Amino acid sequence: MKSWHFLYLGDAITAAPPSDKIRETFLPLFDAAKNPKDMAVFTRNDSEGRLHCEVSVYFSPAASEVAKAFDAKPCERPLKNGLDLLAGDKNCWPILFPEIKELL
Repeated sequence: MKSWHFLYLGDAITAAPPSDKIRETFLPLFDAAKNPKDMAVFTRNDSEGRLHCEVSVYFSPAASEVAKAFDAKPCERPLKNGLDLLAGDKNCWPILFPEIKELL
């Protein structure tokens, strides 16, 4: 099975420019691949009781080319809770997180 990838962006205040760059890199590759529903990038804001949130980015296995461009590290599939779609098809959720189908 192909791996997910993870990139830590740090403080949410400074995470917008790198998030934009990830989206800009993703979109042409997504279009060239004919917009596959399993190709997506997600963000998660983690605060864990701290004053400021910290942003983590998760790349689906189909977005591995984008992940490698940002030197993201392999990781397990993240939990769906708290994820936001940064780039990709909005219908990717039940494909990448099949447990969602069970809840529908």
